[in-house]
Amino acid sequence: MPVFRLDDRLVFPPVHLAEDGLLALGGDLRPERLLLGYTQGIFPWYAENLPILWHSPDPRMVMTTRDLVVQRSLRKQIRRRPYELTMDRAFGKVLEGCASSPRPGQMGTWLIPEMVHAYTRLYELGFAHSIEAWHGDELVGGLYGVSLGAAFFGESMFARAPDASKIAYVACVRQLDAWGIGLIDCQVHTDHLERFGAYEVPRVRYLELLRIALDEPTRRGRWSFELDLGELDREPSPAP
Repeated sequence: MPVFRLDDRLVFPPVHLAEDGLLALGGDLRPERLLLGYTQGIFPWYAENLPILWHSPDPRMVMTTRDLVVQRSLRKQIRRRPYELTMDRAFGKVLEGCASSPRPGQMGTWLIPEMVHAYTRLYELGFAHSIEAWHGDELVGGLYGVSLGAAFFGESMFARAPDASKIAYVACVRQLDAWGIGLIDCQVHTDHLERFGAYEVPRVRYLELLRIALDEPTRRGRWSFELDLGELDREPSPAP
């Protein structure tokens, strides 16, 4: 199948034409294109000296907030409350942390300045969000993603202290569940996310789940925790 080259028009080819997940190249990273991509199950990967690459993998790694699994060892760590957890307090620093963290099997970083600028713009518009873990005044872990409707599109995480990103992720999932944002897009398989309860589904099934999630209103703007962070080690609520 062909790989499509995008121009200035705000349009993507049908995702079923993606070859090994790669759908298109080129285009730009303006907010309108990024948001359109997310609504169609498409996201950018980027690297220096390459055009923007737009992907829609099949299968797709997903989880719902009710799928969350917290291992016993992590529960014990959470009970110690080793970190202060916040939302949208240090978006730029979280991006810096993710950009400087190596990824297995990948040289360099995909979070080059163009990507940082693009997601910072989505943050300013109220669509991108960060979750931070602090030890005193030091940012020791976190993650960020994009939220539309009842879907959260996880992008990257990092940790500079034991379990910092894991605890931030648990807190994020618990808060998303409390807000009714039930679908988490994990993009592609990782053992790390599988241990949290994520699983692969055919792309066509992911698109069905995404369509349902996008029927809900978007919780736009700056986020802050509204749940009791002292209850993060609780058992997940049963699915209705």
